[in-house]
Amino acid sequence: MEVVVRELDGAAEWTAASALYRSVFGYQQPEFGVNPRLLAALRENSGSVIGALGSDGTVIGFCYGFAAVDGGELYHYSQAAVVAPAAQGSGVGRQLKQAQAEVARATGARTMRWTFDPYALRNAHFNLAVLGAAGIRFRPDYYGDDTDRVLVSWDLWHARKPGAPLPPVDTPADSRIAAPRRSDRAALRARLRERFASGARLTGVVQASGRATYLFEAAS
Repeated sequence: MEVVVRELDGAAEWTAASALYRSVFGYQQPEFGVNPRLLAALRENSGSVIGALGSDGTVIGFCYGFAAVDGGELYHYSQAAVVAPAAQGSGVGRQLKQAQAEVARATGARTMRWTFDPYALRNAHFNLAVLGAAGIRFRPDYYGDDTDRVLVSWDLWHARKPGAPLPPVDTPADSRIAAPRRSDRAALRARLRERFASGARLTGVVQASGRATYLFEAAS
């Protein structure tokens, strides 16, 4: 697939990105949309507004973020990334993140952060294994009920350094989701909260024989 990944520019591209965002996530409520004018402001004020365009110029992928500070550390927060269904699995998501990283570096950021659903195994693999980010915090009900998230940090300048391994957290899983049963989910949620509260960082999630294993290391 021929794809061009670059910063989006102009009302037409920002509007197309907003439409793709709502389509991929299936959002119907207007309050869950992305305002193209917000994207214009981010584009001009150290934010990231990155698109992947197909050979006909159609926006088939999109991510956006903004500069943020935590305890004196300047980082770039990636709010969302979406890829059209027909382009998923083709490497577009990785290209978007790499382009977003370039924008972040230009602002002086050392790391980039975002959240992901820790029970969605494909997302976990992409964030932790493909990109090499590490989970640093657990955020229960981040957007409301049943929206647990793990906050990851991605070093934009160096590969992740391995730390001392800690005992893993294991749970039943199907091909897509960890702990699909309510009782398993409650147990996994409690164990993840406990592990992150102890200061551990999540570095991988692997699947085998109907199980998902969460790999933790001591924070360096």
